[in-house]
Formats: sequence, C-alpha cells, structure tokens
Amino acid sequence: MIEVLNHVQLARAKDSGALVADILHTLKGRATVGTNLLDIDRWAGEMITEAGAQSCYVDYAPSFGRGPFGHYICTAVNDAVLHGLPHDYTLADGDLLTLDLAVSRGGIAADAAISFIVGDTRPPESVAMIETTERALAAGIAAAGPGARTGDLSHAIGTVLSEAGYLINTEFGGHGIGSTMHQDPHVANTGRPGRGYKLRPGLLLALEPWVMADTAQLVMDADGWTLRSATGCRTAHSEHTIAITESGAEVLTSPN
Repeated sequence: MIEVLNHVQLARAKDSGALVADILHTLKGRATVGTNLLDIDRWAGEMITEAGAQSCYVDYAPSFGRGPFGHYICTAVNDAVLHGLPHDYTLADGDLLTLDLAVSRGGIAADAAISFIVGDTRPPESVAMIETTERALAAGIAAAGPGARTGDLSHAIGTVLSEAGYLINTEFGGHGIGSTMHQDPHVANTGRPGRGYKLRPGLLLALEPWVMADTAQLVMDADGWTLRSATGCRTAHSEHTIAITESGAEVLTSPN
C-alpha cells in the first residue's frame, strides 16, 4: 500500500514527527554511562503515553520477527544495528548506541533513528561510521522531491556509503509511512537512478541508511528480533521521516 496524504494528514504527520524528534533528543541526553536499556524503554513509553500518542512497536509482529515486539523503542548497542530488543544491559563508556523510535499521533506515524557514542571515549572508527550514515541520509533527502524516483534516493545514499568503504546490505532499508509504520515503496540503501516509484507531493518516506564496519551480513539473536553484524563489528544507523512537497522534501523528525 502507498498512501498520499492530504493537508490535514500532513499536519498530523508533522506533529508525530516533532514528538519522535523530541523523545529521541531527550533519551539521548539521558543515555549516559550506567543507564540500563530497560530504563530507556520505560522512559520512551512514559513520554509516548503522556503525549497522548501510540507506540508503533509494542504490538508490532511482522513476518521476520518473533512478535509482538512488546517494547516502545529499539535499543541497539555496538554490533547490534536493527530491531534491538531492550534488555537488561547497562551502558558502558564508549558504547555505540542506536535508538530507533516510531510513534503515531492523530492516526499518522513518524519514524526516526539516531546513533551516538555513550560517555567520553569516542573511537574514531565509530564516529566516522555514524557521520557517514548521517551524510548518506542528507544525500538521500537532497535527492527527494516531486518527480524523483526511489532509485534516485537509493543511488544518492549508496554512493556516500560505498565511497566511504562500507558494504551495503539490501535486506532492510527505507520505506513508505503514513497511517501505518511500514508501507511501500521500499527505498533500498543502494540502487540505480531513474528507477522505481515516482515521488509526488503528500508522500511520506522514512529513509534509513545503516552500515556495519566490515560486513554486509546480518545474524539474529535468540530473542527473535535483534539483528547484529555477522562478524561482531560495530554498526550505525540514521533515519528521518520526510514529506514530499511541491518543491522538494521536508524533514519531519529533526529536533528543534
């Protein structure tokens, strides 16, 4: 299903996006050395409930997971990159943490992810990997607009990732979003320009470049959700929800 939103729905999307950005910004500030992942999940749930919104994750049960997810936020540490199931783990200095959050308010969802280093130790390779996903995300957003095709966005993202020396996994990537969290069209993190679905105003997309330091292969934890690098290397993930407008693309999940 591909949804094209009207003006009322787009206003709701902006509201959901602002909430996602605010929660992620707050959680990043609280995620310090000694913080437990289960506390981060609890804080996310409290903020979502207080805002009168709904989690897109608690009842999420896709074919690739062992659902329902049962938590409010994805928390992925170091070699974990996607669908990180919150568990009893205390953050240590130098950990690379990814927080991925999707929330719906007013019937429209928004989705975003941030990766950052916890504490004072900042391994240069990890910092560079995070910055690369952020640059790839910016390139994908710059390529988006009415008349562009999903392949244009994929090509822009993939060019940044591959030129930085990272291998690219195509099993999971960006996606349409609207009244539900995951919709068509799929936006892979690499692709050929001029191919794929033609974008038009009112379309929402969640773009999410992610990489692993030395592999493109994933393995799944026994929890049936958390996806990790097959080699145990570190990973990074950046994501924004954007709205296609008459003149380009508007980022809905940037913090104020």
